[in-house]
Amino acid sequence: MKGTVGELGEFGLIRELTSRLTTTPAVRVGPGDDAAVVAAPDRRVVASTDILLEGRHFRRDWSTAYDVGRKAAAQNLADIAAMGAVPTALLLGLVVPAELPVTWPTELMDGLRDECQVAGASVVGGDVVRGDTIMVSITALGDLRNHEPVTRAGAQPGDLVAVTGWLGWSAAGYAVLSRGFRSPRAFVEAHRRPEPPYHAGPAAAGLGATAMCDVSDGLIADLGHIAEASKVRIDVRSGAIDIPSQMNDIGQAVGVDPLQWVLTGGEDHAIVATFPPDVKLPARWKVIGEVLNPSALPQVTVDGAPWTSKGGWEHFGDIES
Repeated sequence: MKGTVGELGEFGLIRELTSRLTTTPAVRVGPGDDAAVVAAPDRRVVASTDILLEGRHFRRDWSTAYDVGRKAAAQNLADIAAMGAVPTALLLGLVVPAELPVTWPTELMDGLRDECQVAGASVVGGDVVRGDTIMVSITALGDLRNHEPVTRAGAQPGDLVAVTGWLGWSAAGYAVLSRGFRSPRAFVEAHRRPEPPYHAGPAAAGLGATAMCDVSDGLIADLGHIAEASKVRIDVRSGAIDIPSQMNDIGQAVGVDPLQWVLTGGEDHAIVATFPPDVKLPARWKVIGEVLNPSALPQVTVDGAPWTSKGGWEHFGDIES
């Protein structure tokens, strides 16, 4: 489409965005009414929300609007899956400048829609307002399907720590983009469009996972959330984590130990969980450590020792790998 958001107008933009959407059987009333109605057979609704701000969470010279839509949906839907729930619906709050080309929000919606389809969910509504910069606010909903939620607080000494999904790929892609390059493409795309293993969350709940979290802030930071909530110590075995040869090549080129990206990178939205030691895990899960009794050491250690390098994301600390 040609023209700007301001020329199309609020209601014209809403019509254009909602016309691009698909639905699922869980949606009883979709966009166009005062509120959506989404089936909740379990009678409990899992909910998560995130905000992406231009210049802080994405850059238009690095990512297309479609990329931003895929990423915005993925990071919220991954939170739903990490509770052991099945994603069902997503709501969008969008702030855009009037002079923004209409193609930007429409491509954003395409990205949101397509990522929802991967997870089995759909966009069911939202709001659009005018502002000085682009802000994307997402609320995701999910259904537990008669399982108990898997929180961060259930890990027990003796449990195994296992992960499924990518680790360090997004951080490596960020390093590549920061230096003005666009390849290796697989790592750049991992930063632009993470691929959470949505189905692994509910499957882990069925396997008896005792605690679970998606890796959004970095493996050590997110295991730290589990350790703190569960009042345990977690030790990660670095040798158990596979580092692709191309990631090693990127690390050598930019002077970074790729283990730093794997342990602290974040934004891959892999799923890390703790399991009883007698659980037989499918091949997609990689055992990378164990849960121990609390001690004077930090709550998360690597090969039995504190991890001394900086890393992990904390918004108000302005720390990023």
